[in-house]
Formats: sequence, C-alpha cells, structure tokens
Amino acid sequence: MGNIPKHVAIILDGNGRWAKAHNMPRNYGHIQGAKAVEDICEDAWNMGIEYLTVYAFSTENWSRPTEEVEALMKLLRNYMVNALKRASKNNMCVRVIGEKSRLSDDIRESIERLEEGTKNNTGLHFTIAINYGSRDEITRAVRKIAEEVKEGKMEPHDITEETIASRLDTAGYPDPDLLIRTCNEKRISNFLLWQISYSEIYVTDIAWPDFDKKALEKACEEYGTRTRKFGNIKEE
Repeated sequence: MGNIPKHVAIILDGNGRWAKAHNMPRNYGHIQGAKAVEDICEDAWNMGIEYLTVYAFSTENWSRPTEEVEALMKLLRNYMVNALKRASKNNMCVRVIGEKSRLSDDIRESIERLEEGTKNNTGLHFTIAINYGSRDEITRAVRKIAEEVKEGKMEPHDITEETIASRLDTAGYPDPDLLIRTCNEKRISNFLLWQISYSEIYVTDIAWPDFDKKALEKACEEYGTRTRKFGNIKEE
C-alpha cells in the first residue's frame, strides 16, 4: 500500500447517530462500536500498523445521561472480561490511559490484569483512552514535575519537552502519525493534544460502527500522499 503510518489514533464518533439511523437505541450503537474496535485491531496489525490508540470514553462523557454512562461502563466491563484472552491470542500489548481513579474498583482491577498480562506481547500496541482528557493528562504531568522540583530532584531549567512527554500517560510510545475522526466531526475534542502536534488529520463521514478495513485503508492511502516535513516521514 505504500507508506503506512506507524501509529494511528482514532476518535470513535457516531455510535449514537448510527443507532438512530438504524432505529435502534444508542446503547446498541455502542455495542456495535465495540465490535468494530476488535475488528480494526486485527486489520491494523495486518496492514503493518504497529500502534493503535482509540478514544473510548472522555472525561467529558460523564455528563451524558446516567443511563447511557451506566451502559457504557457495563460494556467496558464485558469487554475487559474477554480482552485478556483475546489479546493473548493475538499477541497484542494493551495499555489503558486516562485518570483511572474515577473508575470502579473492579474495572481498575481488570485494567491492571490486562496490562500486566499483555505487557510482554510483541504484536500490536493497542491503547484505550478511558476517562481520558488531554488537558487533564497534561495537568497531571505538570503536577508530577512540580513535585520533583519541590523535592529537589530537578531544577526548573532542566525541564524540557522530553521531560513533559515522559510524564504523560503515553510515555514510551511514539506520537501518532495519523489521527482519524469518524462521522464527519472536525474537532480534536481534548484528545492527545500534546502528542498530535505534527500528526496528519483525516476526517471521514463514516460512523464508527461502519468503519472497517476498507475505510482504514483509504485513510492510510491518503496519508501516504501527504508530504511530511517532521519526524520519520518522507521529505519534499
């Protein structure tokens, strides 16, 4: 296919609108969206993508109707039940980013088991953003650095871009080469603001439950036509 991005990040949008278009409840759209995530992980790895990050639940999503939030948490629980077995079978390394303290104890324990159980896998590096907001992430990173300065572990003039990046939830992973947003929305929505500074952005009108390998290939094909002047991509 040509120039495949090493790291793809996706804002999963349109589950509710997809459900409405199919005369189904919003929760059905979220269920189908979760299935689409499973499929796209396999497709991404087969295409040569090494890192895939998806925006599953933002810090702002708590403001949605209680019934919908509870349904999303139930869906997350169900996903975690099978995720370790699925990830182990596919040799997938899974990381969850975001502020986990607001999540229930059982979900946090499932996340810990999933991350620990897959940390040595060598296939796709799959990152799920749950209760994630980029401003919150950066704020937490700044607090960590401030504590280290306070404790005398570093001086303010020692703080570099690398210092900040190493305190973010995504520490150790490369920045996304390509950011995809589905359902024709043209907002970043507080997602990976630091990390996507030089990412290519691709917007599609396809709602997330309908986003498949063909759609991912199309996004990557367009990415391959763009001239990148930063980092590890082709020069003019």
